[in-house]
Amino acid sequence: MKFHFLTCLLTLALAAEAAMSSPTLDEVNTAYEPKDYPASLTGYAKLAADGNAVAQNKLGEMYANGVGTSKDEQRAVSWYRKAAEQGLADAQQNLAVMYGKGKGVPQDWQQALAWHRKAAEQGYTLAQFFMGGMHEFGHGVSKDPVQAISWYRRAADDGFARAQYRMGTAAADGWGMHEDGQQAVTWYRKAAEQGHANAQLELGLVFASGDGVPKDEQQAVSWYRKAAAQCYVDAQYNLGVLYASSRGPIKDEKQAVKWYRRAADQGDAGAQYNLSLMYLYGRGVPQDIQQAYFWCLLSSFRGHKAATLSRLLASFDSNETDAAHEKMFAKVKAWVPRTE
Repeated sequence: MKFHFLTCLLTLALAAEAAMSSPTLDEVNTAYEPKDYPASLTGYAKLAADGNAVAQNKLGEMYANGVGTSKDEQRAVSWYRKAAEQGLADAQQNLAVMYGKGKGVPQDWQQALAWHRKAAEQGYTLAQFFMGGMHEFGHGVSKDPVQAISWYRRAADDGFARAQYRMGTAAADGWGMHEDGQQAVTWYRKAAEQGHANAQLELGLVFASGDGVPKDEQQAVSWYRKAAAQCYVDAQYNLGVLYASSRGPIKDEKQAVKWYRRAADQGDAGAQYNLSLMYLYGRGVPQDIQQAYFWCLLSSFRGHKAATLSRLLASFDSNETDAAHEKMFAKVKAWVPRTE
């Protein structure tokens, strides 16, 4: 009886020790959020060794990204595979990406397709989007626009903005489906309302041109501004064009200069050229030949066919010395784009 009692005590003690040494997944996740990565790595490793698929996937992500440990893509693949083989869609998607990019394993589009499909068939939206892309571009499978649209639509119907945008471009171009401008606008709007900058730009273009919807420059400005606020250069440039060229109430040359400048600062040659014209003619800004020359010269250095360059050069020549010219060229050559 005494021996049996001691055995029970030992069993309970070992169980208690095991419970103390093996954290729960919630406890490890809690440590991960405030970036206590060493504790998270240790905790996930213990759970992963016990076969916890979620922990195996998280451990794979930490190794893949070098979080809390040195980057080790082969170990990441190993842990992703363990979780993926247990049916965890997150891990199946992660493993598919590793095969697609050739990280931790030789690139293998067939394997990437197979693992994307497993995740997609579980309703994993990102995997459905990737399946659309693989059928569109022929990665691991023959190009098939109809299949691509089928997968994109599944992700789009689930609210995935990137897929909604792709459905919009497909409807606008008649790719994989009948061309339908109104459908394109519908899909663009769904993506744009989630903050997708490309979709916001496309809506701006649609409203500015009246293609598929009644022309509405106020709506165009509204959508361009949303994309421009995300530092989307094309939207900033288009805002400049719309403010400068509009014949309606939104015409505002000061705003045109503002948005041309933002796009120009990021390296857009067209915006740099248009900005030079605003300075040359004093539109929305005091006339400034040196600024006009600088932006025009810079746009030509970046590949834009600056038609007024010779005129600007002549104006500059009449007032400035050779040293000033050399200084201007040095300034242009030293110029680098700025991000907002």
